[in-house]
Amino acid sequence: MKSAKSAGWVFAGLMLAASGVYAQEVEQKARQLTEPESQESAESDAREKPLRDAEALMKAGRPADAYNLLEPLEFDRSGEVRFDYLIGIAALDSGKPDKATIAFERVLAVDPDYAGARLDMARAYYQLGDLPRAKTEFETVLEQNPPEAARATIQKYLDVIAARHAANRQTRFSAYVEGGLGHDTNVNNSISQSMFNLSPTKLKTADNYYSVAAGGEASHNLNTNWGVYAGADARQRGNNTQTGFDTLSLEGRAGVTFVDNEKNIFHIGGIGGRYNLARLHDHNFSGFSADWRHVYSPTNQVSIFAQYGRNRFVDPAMTIDDFDQTTLGTSLLHVLADGQSVLFGSLFGAYENDVAPISPTNPSGGRADGNKRRLGLRAGGQTAMGENTELFANLGLQTGVYDKTNAFFLTNAGIICLTRIWV
Repeated sequence: MKSAKSAGWVFAGLMLAASGVYAQEVEQKARQLTEPESQESAESDAREKPLRDAEALMKAGRPADAYNLLEPLEFDRSGEVRFDYLIGIAALDSGKPDKATIAFERVLAVDPDYAGARLDMARAYYQLGDLPRAKTEFETVLEQNPPEAARATIQKYLDVIAARHAANRQTRFSAYVEGGLGHDTNVNNSISQSMFNLSPTKLKTADNYYSVAAGGEASHNLNTNWGVYAGADARQRGNNTQTGFDTLSLEGRAGVTFVDNEKNIFHIGGIGGRYNLARLHDHNFSGFSADWRHVYSPTNQVSIFAQYGRNRFVDPAMTIDDFDQTTLGTSLLHVLADGQSVLFGSLFGAYENDVAPISPTNPSGGRADGNKRRLGLRAGGQTAMGENTELFANLGLQTGVYDKTNAFFLTNAGIICLTRIWV
């Protein structure tokens, strides 16, 4: 009997042990089944979090922050439609249309019928100033039968593009007339004292003066990028008593213009004209000029310019002063917050190459002073005083150094400072 009880207890113990092992196996298998699902869910949440955060930033009106959040992930996640579309929208709304087009192209490569991405691609091209491609994308979206609200928005863009295209093909004219009065302390650009018994007309002389100028320009756009222009200017300065130093210059120019997405504007063309001194034909000049203007923003722009010119004197006795001049420079323009005032400045350098020919009266060729290097700086501002009145002022400083010492004046350098205030 005792042995039967013992056998019963042993059997019960074995059953309990077996059930415990089975329970452990079941629990382990359950964990094996559920752990990958939880791990996969956690990874999915981790990948989704930056997209949710970016969407929240976009809704809060902070597209630049949304772009900065997504941009570090672009290398690993480009090709995901949801990611590419979000970073494209963030780039577009934060002023990076070039980055936006790249992201939208990836979206459309995967899903060519994604109307939202194509519409925003059209907006990006429009912001870049690529109007032909913007027009193509807008028209493609219209063919996909978008909602009425989207159709109305697209039509507004197409109307603006059509109007700008028509304006770009128009010929425009501009003209100006200006005048001024002033006092010049050195009308004849000479020295203040003489050690060589020069006549008074050869010494520094002051006088009051007037100046007038007029000019105009015509331009015609051949298409959205290329155009042509031509213009002319006339400038005269007369002195009150020292009329022997009155000047008149007549200048003409013509060339081509190239506009790249409305932020880069290039001009290159020819220039020429004549210069009169004391009502007599003094010298002619001809050459070419080129400049590049880049608009960083509606309030800031920078320009780089270059000019080459030949200056040839009419009087055979003055050909010893013939020279070629090369000028390089840059300028900046900034519009103040009021939108009515402008600050500007420029820095330039010039080199005069002494090219006077050898002649019986000038056996060595060249001029007495030789070649000349010049450096100039100008700064100024302009502000509106009313609907029809503007006040502007500028200050200029220019230095020049010849590579030979003039035997008459025993110097090879000079400084000119010019200040103007106009209303």
